[in-house]
Amino acid sequence: MSAAAPFVAQLRSRPGVIRLGTAGAPVITVRVQVPEVWDTVRVDAPPDTAVQAVKQRALEALTGESDPSAWVVKLRGFEVLDESASLSAAGAVNGSTLLVTARRRRPVR
Repeated sequence: MSAAAPFVAQLRSRPGVIRLGTAGAPVITVRVQVPEVWDTVRVDAPPDTAVQAVKQRALEALTGESDPSAWVVKLRGFEVLDESASLSAAGAVNGSTLLVTARRRRPVR
């Protein structure tokens, strides 16, 4: 199990945590933010979990969408181009924030 959650993961996030991986495996805590719905969720996942798996679970929890192809993941302001890469290979560390946003801007009415 992981130690106490990083401070940044506790900011404005929904209560509860999405847990990925097997029980007892070492995990990192990342914060997944979807600005279109103004909501954030905490995810505990092993560092070798694919970015795409984290994105899909967060979208299901925050938007109810099951098709992640219309969404992109950004880490430190840059798009993660290979979402099949692991969190650690993408550069995520304990306490990182992943921004999941729509691929195309939507018109505001």
